[in-house]
Amino acid sequence: MKLAISAGSRDIDAQVDPRFGRAAFFLMVDSETLSFDAIENKQNHQAVQGAGIQAAALVARSKADAVLTGHCGPKAFKTLQAAGIPVVVGVKGTVREAVQGFVRGDLSYAAAPDVEGHWM
Repeated sequence: MKLAISAGSRDIDAQVDPRFGRAAFFLMVDSETLSFDAIENKQNHQAVQGAGIQAAALVARSKADAVLTGHCGPKAFKTLQAAGIPVVVGVKGTVREAVQGFVRGDLSYAAAPDVEGHWM
């Protein structure tokens, strides 16, 4: 499964970024092999508005099967939902730990966004 994980840097041992839309990177991780590619999100990192929607579109274009992140606002959540991409929120620790927790079944998909828009 191809997981898109919000991250603070390009490393699989980077901390999960709690901000979906304004994350510095998305690591696209194969949950079976832990191989990954890093996608920069710098166009949205400092965006005045629309960061969540644009980040969700970036993830959807990358053909992710699911998103793991700290928090996800309503517009990003709706955009991901429309693309058929489920979201896991409340993810902490490193990207590697997040993938391992997902594989073990410790994480579950969110039914709704967990923060209001423009959360920083």
